[in-house]
Amino acid sequence: MLVYSGSFRAEIEKDQVDSTRVVMGIEPETFRWKLGSGDVFDTPEVILSFSGKGLARLSHHYHRVIREHICRGKFKDQRRPVLLNSWEGLYFNFNEERIFELAEGAKDLGVELLVLDDGWFGKRDNDLSGLGDWYVNEQKIRGGLPPLVQKINDLGLKFGIWVEPEMVNEDSDLYRAHPDWAMQIPGRGPCRSRNQLVLNMSKPEVRDYIFETISRVLNSANIEYVKWDVNRNVTDLFNEQYPADQQGEISHRHILGVYELLERFVTAFPDILFEGCSGGGGRFDAAMMYYYPQIWCSDDTDAIPRLEIQHGTSFGYPVSTMGAHVSASPNHQTGRITPIQTRAVAAMHGTFGYELDPAKLTDREKELVRRQIRYFIEHYDVIQYGNYYRLSQLGASYYEAWEMVTRNQEEALVSVVITDVQPNSQLIHVKLKGLDRQAQYRMEVYADLDERMRNIPDFPGSAQLKAFLDQEGKTYSGAALMNGGVTLPWIMGNYPAVQLYFQKV
Repeated sequence: MLVYSGSFRAEIEKDQVDSTRVVMGIEPETFRWKLGSGDVFDTPEVILSFSGKGLARLSHHYHRVIREHICRGKFKDQRRPVLLNSWEGLYFNFNEERIFELAEGAKDLGVELLVLDDGWFGKRDNDLSGLGDWYVNEQKIRGGLPPLVQKINDLGLKFGIWVEPEMVNEDSDLYRAHPDWAMQIPGRGPCRSRNQLVLNMSKPEVRDYIFETISRVLNSANIEYVKWDVNRNVTDLFNEQYPADQQGEISHRHILGVYELLERFVTAFPDILFEGCSGGGGRFDAAMMYYYPQIWCSDDTDAIPRLEIQHGTSFGYPVSTMGAHVSASPNHQTGRITPIQTRAVAAMHGTFGYELDPAKLTDREKELVRRQIRYFIEHYDVIQYGNYYRLSQLGASYYEAWEMVTRNQEEALVSVVITDVQPNSQLIHVKLKGLDRQAQYRMEVYADLDERMRNIPDFPGSAQLKAFLDQEGKTYSGAALMNGGVTLPWIMGNYPAVQLYFQKV
């Protein structure tokens, strides 16, 4: 695993005598570095691990080194708050009253942190303008952030904001004043993506501007969380401050500039929880986790594709680094309708939060959300810090299952989501891993399956379902759970989910 956030190349070659050669490093196509006599160049580090006991053990190695030796600061081991992000609830359409209403709804559900996403700054009513102008839009938020944040704090909620410091819109005060601060090759039109250009982080004056303007906002109110987004790739590499024979250094100098800026922020604001984002997981790497302990895993908030995304991410990265939210249904990206319980089970595969408007939930859904938050907090340690096991093969079955086990083997949490309910199908048989073979474990079932099945007349599996739910509180040996496993009942409906909690007795 390369500890680097810039362009890189990874090659694996197996030859005719069965030898395997692995090469990882900075992408050579656009990289050159001029070294004078006595100069030193530091290459990116690589985390290298081996396991003779399968991919699960290899994942544990990477999870542990990232969680314990890459992540740092107060949030490395501290429980992070359950949040509600405003994006899919409000998008750009808000004012201070609407934000406060969202906060009141979040507080009623048991949420601990309200995050104000894009649209609070500059002239920002869509993604065409405003990036780079880091001052509060007081036409939207009258009086600025301080009174609004104070009101939200008085509710008992923490407050956070979204920023995208590394980008700029051409329709912005910043670009009009400093067009030379954006990455552009002389004599060519710029390469645009998402209506924005990349700020040239290899320039110290750019970094100074970003630090000063955003620090002014962070110091103006009690802001305890920052979502740091990067929504496009880096192109048009050029810096007129360097001669022609050093232009090959700009890609690497750019990412070194990002690191320098992030170091300034986390040093100046050690009590702020920083979350990374790049259209979600576009810059999900170990180097970034040195600066923020969690990264928004994907802008695809649909719980079902999220299972694949999070499954794949889990091979290298721990659950505690994967930002995951319960979003609205129908989902805003796909239109898929998924039960709120299933969306929560999927989001408990990560740092856990919500991205919706609480006012649009039914009373039944609100009660389920309150239960979900209590359940997540109750089992926080096993979810965030336990050893992770994949109990299903991606794409090889009609369900996704995973397990978290505390290192002392005292607790385990198994989550199962059925992604393609089948008629007259084989029953799902889940064998646990990582338990104490000699110990006894008491099982608890967390699901709303019984209530959902009542809505299906003459459900043929009702007796089997009742027998399964009657196992609540029964004990089984670790050996039985790992060798025999747990058989789930026949479950109907759209994307049902079950969680099984085991505690040593």
